[in-house]
Amino acid sequence: MPYFDVTPAEIVKGLAEANEKFEMPHSIHVHGNMLGHPGNYEVTLKTYDLVKGITPYRERPTMHATHTQFHSYGGTTWRDFESKARAIADYVNANEHISIDLGSVIIGDTTTMTADGPMEYGLYQITGRKWTNHDVELETGTGVTPYLYSGKVPVNAIQWAVGLELALLVKDPWKVALTTDHPNAGPFIGYPILISMLMSKRRRDESAEEMHSAIFDRAELHSIEREYDFYEIAIITRAMAAKTLGLHEYGKGHLGVGADGDVAIYDVTPEERDAGKIQKAFLNTKYTIKGGEIVVKDGEVVAAPPGRTYFVTPECEPKLMDEMLSKLKDTFEHYYSVSFANYPVQAAYVPNPYEIRAPWRS
Repeated sequence: MPYFDVTPAEIVKGLAEANEKFEMPHSIHVHGNMLGHPGNYEVTLKTYDLVKGITPYRERPTMHATHTQFHSYGGTTWRDFESKARAIADYVNANEHISIDLGSVIIGDTTTMTADGPMEYGLYQITGRKWTNHDVELETGTGVTPYLYSGKVPVNAIQWAVGLELALLVKDPWKVALTTDHPNAGPFIGYPILISMLMSKRRRDESAEEMHSAIFDRAELHSIEREYDFYEIAIITRAMAAKTLGLHEYGKGHLGVGADGDVAIYDVTPEERDAGKIQKAFLNTKYTIKGGEIVVKDGEVVAAPPGRTYFVTPECEPKLMDEMLSKLKDTFEHYYSVSFANYPVQAAYVPNPYEIRAPWRS
């Protein structure tokens, strides 16, 4: 990284070491390099390897890797673009220090939104659709570009296959979280579609027949027989994320005494295997109980209770705080176009009765 004399690898490893040293309840949450580029799976595997050997503070992976579908590509260009989900899944299966979320593609229109401004500009050049980038002199910028994932386009068809392949090839559902990198690979309201795909090989095969034939040559989804059950779906959509974030000790992620009482009830039997009925059932809950209160009944919203804010109050010796602020002010003066005095958000803070102080060490 120019001017800073540090490599991305040093940053990832250093953050992982600090995360465990300070006994944080969650894994570090890593957005890898080379997102969306053909051949990026090699960088992905090297990134995972950086934290191997770092002892986690809790019984959880040391690293959680995001929207892995976008980081599981082979090939050298878009012409020979192919799935490398098998290589990623084999690594995850063989190691306990890594967990992933999928970033699965949903066929159809969506809107990409990311701090990766150059990538958004690249999408604009490829698609010719509307595009905007915005930079307000903070640590990063943002870009927005509408995008259509079409099953008739070879690259999009393979991307669709990659996300499902990852979920099906990683053996332990406790290492996988169901995501669409909302909204970049598709809106989260499309989760029922993905759930039905994971639970039904027939549904996957029927969908594949309508897509570009490249997925039969440069992906292996059609050869995977595995089907998820409801227990595994509950893990990848709920329990795994709670465990990775360390929430089970703070009233979330379990159904025991002292839990928040957040429960979703669906109108479907555990024996159901019809993909259409499964998708329909997950489109709406029969009941949603939030904090012990019924907020959805018979599919209709009946209450909207206020949420809660979790916050921490860092504690630091005054001398150390003064040293840190001195270095921070010097950094602003030399490298930022924003003054230190203008950087903080100055606002009156009024606590409310729904807030909970989390006893996490800073």
